[in-house]
Amino acid sequence: MGLSGKTLFISGGSRGIGLAIALRAAREGAHVAIAAKTDKPHPKLAGTVHTATAAIEAAGGKALGVICDIRDEAQVRAAVEATVARFGGIDICVNNASAIALTPTLETEMKRYDLMSDINARGTFLCSKLTLPFLLKAGNPHILNISPPLEMNAKWFAPHLAYSMAKFGMSLCTLGMAEEFRGEGVAVNSLWPLTTIDTAAIRNLLGGESAARMSRAPAIMADAACAIFARPSRACTGNFFIDEEVLRAEGMTDFSAYDPPGGELARDIFVPDAVIARLPTRVVPRPRMG
Repeated sequence: MGLSGKTLFISGGSRGIGLAIALRAAREGAHVAIAAKTDKPHPKLAGTVHTATAAIEAAGGKALGVICDIRDEAQVRAAVEATVARFGGIDICVNNASAIALTPTLETEMKRYDLMSDINARGTFLCSKLTLPFLLKAGNPHILNISPPLEMNAKWFAPHLAYSMAKFGMSLCTLGMAEEFRGEGVAVNSLWPLTTIDTAAIRNLLGGESAARMSRAPAIMADAACAIFARPSRACTGNFFIDEEVLRAEGMTDFSAYDPPGGELARDIFVPDAVIARLPTRVVPRPRMG
């Protein structure tokens, strides 16, 4: 099931993993709506809604850019309505927008707690809720949350409880909605990287150049996402996918195109030990983040 003519609604898709998914889908001829906040260039963050839509069009897709704060229900509703008016429906919702602060409890300001909770958990619920009436009419509908496996291990919560709660809230949407909409044929899955991914967050907030040199390119997440979208929605739901495992299931064995020049790869946060044990790729503890 190719993506030609399919419509994707992507939150936070002006850079990083969201933009990589958008460009990968565009190369198959998809229609992509980007709902993101960045209207004007940021001094530390490359990319805006406008540069993203231009890149999508250049890649062969059709693009719609909507300035949207996904904390605001009215703005999300307007973005969804604009997408449907432009493209006639929605086939895929990608909940990519996320806020992060890897701070312990006593160092976490409540305004940062609220930001992470509102964007990550609430934003995922809201975007899913408002796109679902259209997904229910689609031929092979998917919701994909860029969120981790639901492993209830204290080591994932103790160092940065507020962020973990917000991020696992996205994964709880996967768990609950997959079962809720199983009978209607809407696939709801999560996708998470085995390694850290070279994004602005890594470079500016979570380790800098040293972390970036141990991180894979966002294209691995994009390729894995599009492989998931190609699967029949009724047979592919409720999964917590790891990017490399998705691509290995598609027959890929060489991941060098995504790897950094040095070859050493850092394990991403929230990746269960069982995943590390069953994959042949060797990863090392990530550099100190935060």
